[in-house]
Amino acid sequence: MAGGASLIRLTGITKTYGEGQAAVHALRGIDLDIAQGEFVAVMGPSGSGKSTAMNILGCLDMPTRGGYLFQGVHVEKLSRDQRALLRRHFFGFVFQGFNLLARTTALENVELPLIYRGAPTATRHAAARAALRQVGLEGWEHHNPGELSGGQQQRVAIARAIVTQPIVLLADEPTGNLDTRTSEEIMDLIVALNRDHGITVLMVTHEPEMAAYAHRIVRFVDGRVDSDARQQGRA
Repeated sequence: MAGGASLIRLTGITKTYGEGQAAVHALRGIDLDIAQGEFVAVMGPSGSGKSTAMNILGCLDMPTRGGYLFQGVHVEKLSRDQRALLRRHFFGFVFQGFNLLARTTALENVELPLIYRGAPTATRHAAARAALRQVGLEGWEHHNPGELSGGQQQRVAIARAIVTQPIVLLADEPTGNLDTRTSEEIMDLIVALNRDHGITVLMVTHEPEMAAYAHRIVRFVDGRVDSDARQQGRA
């Protein structure tokens, strides 16, 4: 059964850009509780606040007001450097556009987060090879992104996200640039990471077919949580 101890809690989160009449209220009081091991899909129309919420969850942005607890720690009270350490050690990120370095091999792309950590070369190589093997790309270590299909590039991106063994995987439209069959393969991989390795998954998607893989679907509308429903038949 997915979901254990509370991992993430948002209480009264607001985010405002600008001031006065030019102010844009991206989030208008978000309350959200995510348990360890859950797979949550976040949906909503453009401008609903879902991406802003994900940026705050991933420590890429700060709320204007409200509380963000991660394993009981008030993230909104941390310094910029402390948030960077939290992000580096506990979160993995996957994006729609893959965000791979074009002139570097798959192995080198996957190693990047470990370089930022200052890991020794031998440790980086071993961990990156293991991560590529985990996503089904053993034997492709020395291929550049231009030599890989879209699905393979996203697998490299996922390997890069999990090479640090994160607690949380944040995926922003991970299948947005892929065809249906490849999207299903990528979703099966993400489900396996959640199910077999206990990684908590938070995924933004506009595709109901992809959201159907999650345990819960949280819908944002106009900067608020409009609905939060557990899916029948999901563990």
